Amino acid sequence: MFDFQQPVLRTDISGMPLEWIDYKRAVTLVTLDQVAYTCGDFELSIAGGRNRITGEQSIVEINSIIATQGHFRSTPGEGARYSPPLHNLPLFQRDGYLCLYCGDKFHYRELSRDHVTPFSQGGQDTWTNVVTACVRCNNFKAGRTPEEAGMALLAIPFTPTRAEYIFLQGKRILADQMEFLKSHFPRTSPLRNRT
Repeated sequence: MFDFQQPVLRTDISGMPLEWIDYKRAVTLVTLDQVAYTCGDFELSIAGGRNRITGEQSIVEINSIIATQGHFRSTPGEGARYSPPLHNLPLFQRDGYLCLYCGDKFHYRELSRDHVTPFSQGGQDTWTNVVTACVRCNNFKAGRTPEEAGMALLAIPFTPTRAEYIFLQGKRILADQMEFLKSHFPRTSPLRNRT
C-alpha cells in the first residue's frame, strides 16, 4: 500500500539523482510529459478525471524513481568541488547521530554542530570542518581545536556527493530507492554500509 507521505526520487535523464519530490509533483511531471522513464518498484496508481466525450477515467502511475527530461547542468569542474547546503539534520545523519568526540549516540535535540577548527581560529562553516558533537563535548571543547582540548576526533569529516546528500536529507527511503542511491555513492563512501 502506498503511503502518500513517501517521497519519490527524481533524477535527470542520465539517472543522476536530483531531489525528493512528493506524489503531487510526480503526477504533475507525468501529466506534463516530462518523465523520460521510470524505475524502481511500482508505487501508486492515481485516478484522475473522466473524459467528457468517452467517459474514460484517466489513470496516472507513479513509480518510486522517475527520470525527467533533460540533463543536470553543473558548472565546469563542479563535480570535484560540489558542496551541498550545510544543515544540522544531514550533518547529524552523516555522522550517524554519534558524537564524534565521545562516540555515544544521541537524539537530534541533544546534538550540536562543532567546528573542528573554531571560527575564532579561522575555521569555516563547511562540511569538512564540522562534526556532530553532544552538547557536553562541544561545551568542553569550546573555542579550541581537538588537539588543544585533548579530544580525539573519531572520524574525518567529509563533503557528501549529490547522491549521498539526498540520502542524508532524512527522508524515509524505500529499498529500491536506497539501492539506486548507493549505486551513485563513491566506492569509499562511509555511508555505503547504512540502511
